[in-house]
Amino acid sequence: MTFDLANIIGLTGCGLMVAAYAYSNMARTLNFVLFNLLNLVGALLLIGSLTVHFNIASMALEIVWALIALVSLGKALMKGKAQ
Repeated sequence: MTFDLANIIGLTGCGLMVAAYAYSNMARTLNFVLFNLLNLVGALLLIGSLTVHFNIASMALEIVWALIALVSLGKALMKGKAQ
């Protein structure tokens, strides 16, 4: 493995997604905007990394993960405006 920019970006994305998972398990009250934003940015960074070091299974997973995070983020933002 080469330690190039694509891998640094991918590792950063992975770190954000792990942080989101840890946050969701440790927080007393979950901030859904923060949780989904971390997941979305993490997935997008991993997608960027995968455009350089392509893997079809990982790319499919990250696209689905990003779509779920995007929809959930929109839902959380709309709920926040309704309050």
